[in-house]
Amino acid sequence: MGVKEIITVISVLLLLFPSTVKPRAVGGAQPAGGAQGGAPGGGGGGTLDVVAQFGAKADEKTDLSQPLLNAWKEACASPAPSQIVIPAGTFLLSRAVMEGPCKGPVDIQVQGTIKAPPDPSHFKDDIWVIFNRIEGFTMSGGGIFDGQGALAWSKNDCHKNKKCTLFPINIRFNYLTNAYIHDITTKDSKQFNVNVLGCKNITFEHFTVSNPEHSLNTDGIHIGRSDGVTILHSEIKTGDDCISLGDGSKNVVVNGISCGPGHGISIGSLGKYQGEEPVAGIKIANCTITNTMNGVRIKSWPASYPGTASDMHFEDITMDNVSNPIIIDQQYCPWNQCDLKNPSRIKLSNISFKNIRGTAAGKEAVKIICSAGFPCEGVELADIDLTYTGPDGPAISQCSNVSPKLSGKQNPPICAAPAPTSPGGQAGPAKASPGGKASPGATA
Repeated sequence: MGVKEIITVISVLLLLFPSTVKPRAVGGAQPAGGAQGGAPGGGGGGTLDVVAQFGAKADEKTDLSQPLLNAWKEACASPAPSQIVIPAGTFLLSRAVMEGPCKGPVDIQVQGTIKAPPDPSHFKDDIWVIFNRIEGFTMSGGGIFDGQGALAWSKNDCHKNKKCTLFPINIRFNYLTNAYIHDITTKDSKQFNVNVLGCKNITFEHFTVSNPEHSLNTDGIHIGRSDGVTILHSEIKTGDDCISLGDGSKNVVVNGISCGPGHGISIGSLGKYQGEEPVAGIKIANCTITNTMNGVRIKSWPASYPGTASDMHFEDITMDNVSNPIIIDQQYCPWNQCDLKNPSRIKLSNISFKNIRGTAAGKEAVKIICSAGFPCEGVELADIDLTYTGPDGPAISQCSNVSPKLSGKQNPPICAAPAPTSPGGQAGPAKASPGGKASPGATA
């Protein structure tokens, strides 16, 4: 089982058994209740300042956990709208689990910088900050969630160890309905920056992700089993996928994103586990992808469980020095940990790539490798103009098990070359995950 699949399994277990989620203090024991809050009684709403009213200290030593959770409990218990303010300054936070459901809408204004303990051994699981089962939640303020992940990146061996340690995700949004997160930064996560699981109608806008290129398994925003996710006008720099969509992602809009460095924008990997939910209704548009391993990508495992992914559209995208700009890869097989003799049973249909232009860092600018058992249907490429100026000649494309509809400019000529007889997964170095990103709710 790969790291990204394990993450999702743990997420589901934590949701099913919330009483097992225990806080762990920094610099001393937590008061009763720890870093976990819900709505036990009634409150008056209004503005709740964690420093002025709950004793938090911006000294990078005193744990913010209990003041934040005390403020959360009061806000969540109020039927009137409440706002929690984390003012300017730098705070140390050991862990925070914000539980719903709440009696009224809650807004968090993060104006300062919140730092995680840098040592990954502090954490017993992969939770740092989590918002769980809340309706009408908003968060903004221009603040920063700093995972201080450098020590974790050097310890990440999940590309070779199936029982590797799972490091904390910076922010988890689990089972939120009608949420809006804007003008927030997450940086230097130990693992994913953001994980979205089981949400309905959640929007990210003017959202920033900042991780270095060498940080392993630090997806910008990962989406799984969620309906109605919108990501707008955001900047994502990371060491893995800028945005990744796992099984059950439906009605997802990504518009106006700057991505890179990283591994591009990916759907999948799909089909590794039984019972994965369909992917449908994805639109990626008006994005710029720069200096990444991949551009826009759909991937599924060979010898997979059955499943479907449909209505996926990529439009008006600029590629700048991208190694693999356009990819459908149904033989996704990092580190040869799969059976290439049996085709993928994920059925892909109604897919379009339109007005995708720019420069490729590798010769194979377009790669559409569909399943021999379930060929792709309804694939369209229009106005593709990708140039490659390397010493081994102009850009090329490769296709198999697909008959795409072509229109407008086609540079390179689409499906003009046969696929290799024994493809071994995607071109370029594989991602730092032994199982890619298949899931219940997580991908690679």
